[in-house]
Formats: sequence, C-alpha cells, structure tokens
Amino acid sequence: MSLCTGTNTGVYDYDAAVTSPSNSAPTKRRSSWSSLARPQYRLLWAGTVAAIITSELRLVITGVWLYQQTGSAAQLGILGLIQLVVQIPALLFGGTLADRLDRKRLMAITQFITLLFIGGLAAMHLLGILLPWHVYIATAVLSVSSVFGNPARSALVSATVPPEELVDAVTTNFASQQIATVIAPLGFAALAKWDPNLNAAFILATLVAIPAVIFPLLLNVQSTPPASNAGGTLLQRTWEGLVYVRVHPLLPALYLMDTGVTVVSFYRQMYPVFADQLFHGGAFEVGLLTAANSVGAILGSFAVLWLRHVKRTGLMVLIAHGIYALLLFPFALVHFLPVGLVLIACLGGMDAITVTVRQATVQLSTPDEMRGRALSVQTLSAQTANNLGTLWVGMLSATPLGAMGTLLIGGMASVGFTGWVWQRVKAVREYRAP
Repeated sequence: MSLCTGTNTGVYDYDAAVTSPSNSAPTKRRSSWSSLARPQYRLLWAGTVAAIITSELRLVITGVWLYQQTGSAAQLGILGLIQLVVQIPALLFGGTLADRLDRKRLMAITQFITLLFIGGLAAMHLLGILLPWHVYIATAVLSVSSVFGNPARSALVSATVPPEELVDAVTTNFASQQIATVIAPLGFAALAKWDPNLNAAFILATLVAIPAVIFPLLLNVQSTPPASNAGGTLLQRTWEGLVYVRVHPLLPALYLMDTGVTVVSFYRQMYPVFADQLFHGGAFEVGLLTAANSVGAILGSFAVLWLRHVKRTGLMVLIAHGIYALLLFPFALVHFLPVGLVLIACLGGMDAITVTVRQATVQLSTPDEMRGRALSVQTLSAQTANNLGTLWVGMLSATPLGAMGTLLIGGMASVGFTGWVWQRVKAVREYRAP
C-alpha cells in the first residue's frame, strides 16, 4: 500500500517507512495519543470536536422536538429521506472540492452556513414560530453543509502529522469525536431537565458552532492539495474517485457489508421512538441513550488502538458486524433502561471498530491527490446506508410492528447478511493490514 504525504506530490511507501531502518533513526516507543502533541493537529482536532458537538446537539434537539410535536416515528423517518436526496450529490462533489480547493477555507465556510441555520432555528423557537417544515428545510441545508466540510477535514489529517502517526491520528480523531458525542447528549439531557421547552439547548448549539468556524482558519499547513489544479472538469474528477474506489481490492466489499447491515438496523435518529416505545421515557432518556452509544463507540475505538498490531483486520470487522447483529435481539426485547443503556453501548462499540478500520484503510492506501474523493465515497456509502436505515426503521416503527418488531427484523437480516459476506467475500475475510 502507498500513501502520499501532505506536503509533496510523491507517493509515500508506507511499508518501507515502518520496516526499513535506513529511513530514520531507531524508532522510539510512542503513545497512542502522540498526535495531540503536534500544534497543527490540535487545531484541526479542536475544530473537529466543536463541529461534532454542534452537529450532535442539532440532531438530538431537532429529533426530540419533532417527535414531541408530532408523536410520529414516520415523521422522524422522513428526515432520512430528506438527507438521502440532498446528501448524495453533496457527498460526491464535496470530496472533489476537497481535492481542488483550500480545505481549511472550505471547512470554515461550511461551518459558517451551519452557524447561520442553527441560529435561525434557535431564533424561531424562542419566538414560538418554529414548525416541522422549518426543521425539514434546515435538515436539508445542514446535511449538505456538513458533508461538504467532512471530506476536507478528514483529508487534512495527513497534513498535520507524519505518516507513521497517521493511524493513531485517525483513531484519535474518531475517539475524540465520540467523546464529543457523549458530552453533547449529556449536556442536552441536563438542559432538558432544567428547561423542558428546549430554549437553552437551542442557544447552546448556536454558541458551540462559533469556534468550529474559527479554528480551521488558524491552521498553518498545506491545505490546497498538490494536484488541485489538475485538468478535468468537476464531474470528471468526481468520476475518477468513484472508479478508484470501485477497483480497490478491499473497499467495495467493506462498504457492501456495512450497507447491508445498516439499512435494516440504523437507530441513531430513532432514539426518541425507542425512548418512548421501549423505555416509556422522553427527552432525558434520549440523551442517556445517545450518550451511552457514544461511550461504547469510544471503547470500540480504544479496542482498535490496543489491537493495532493485529494484522487480520478484515476478520476483526466481520466479527464486530456479527456481534452487532446479535445484540439487536436483546435490545429489542429488554425494556429496562439500565440494561438497554449497556446494550446500546455495546452496539456503538462494535460499529466503531468497523468505522475505524474502514477509514484507516482509505487513508493508508490512497494518494493525497485522490484522498478527498476516496474519503467522500466512503462517507457517501455510509451516509446513504444511514439515511435509508433511518427511513426504513422510522416507517416500520410507525406500523403495528413498532420499534421492537422493527429491531427484531433488523437483527435477523443483519445476521444473515454478515454470514453471507463471511462465506462468500474472501477479500474481507482474508484481508491483513500492512
């Protein structure tokens, strides 16, 4: 596998870098969190955390508000349909823009748009004029603004750390983002107890969005890709990214497996429904379920750090998917909140393992001039599956099956699909990390 550094156009030989003693002085033992010692990475990291907290607050606030106003799981499912329609073109061209434009400015612009619309929602809620269709419009716009910035943010990681620390930086990024997704819902739960009208929660989301605009502009790294002025139209370069992923020896199979499981079981925007139908709770319980899932994801990220010397990462992903599928059954059947919190944390942990391995694989095997598009295709695959899953779970939960029946069906389908990939897709089962 090869990797291009963030500061030149040559292809970096990852295997040689980690095995050849002639490349550098004898390797010193480093901490798993060594990336945070680098000032430029810390700026990128801080901006990313602020953006994630903003996004998580927006999702939980609007989801709870919408379910409180309508009482309909189908109305939450419509969020998945809206996101599906607007995010597909945005995800494709977002990666191409990340390979052509100044990435830090692209991040700042998209976060500024996010700030404007979240502030608008907050103002309408404070004035008492917020309606469901306002939330749908804001969801459409903010879904686009977020996905335009994400490929640029991910592609900048390699410009802030040396190649030998890239896997650690990717994992630190993911773990830190999950910490942010614990802080956000817990903060929401506390505010919802204090202010059930959600005014304080809307204001907090607006304030947190401000540093997400500022931090990217403070970065002092090469943020315009070396090949950003290469020939070809935007559409042609987007197509190049799709072709690159299609012929990759492993990525299509990893994306296929994730899509098959996620479409029938995606639950993250359904917490208001689960809190109501499974645990007979409300906004506070939504915050706890959201935070517990993120705690599990943090532990899953740590597991990848601890197991980073394990070469059979393909087998690791298969096992994680299989455990995830089996956990859906007890989560559907147990209506005691403390047990439900443990189970949703375990689901988050298994999902985090698969996400981290996929992202690291893209980073390690993609040259810099293609990385934004490759990461964008990865995000396209994941977000499309998430949105289809939101639509499926929301609509099915609105039927007499309810949330419990929907999760049981999702568990059976996930077990079957994971078993099929295990048996039939050799590329995943036998993949070994470099």
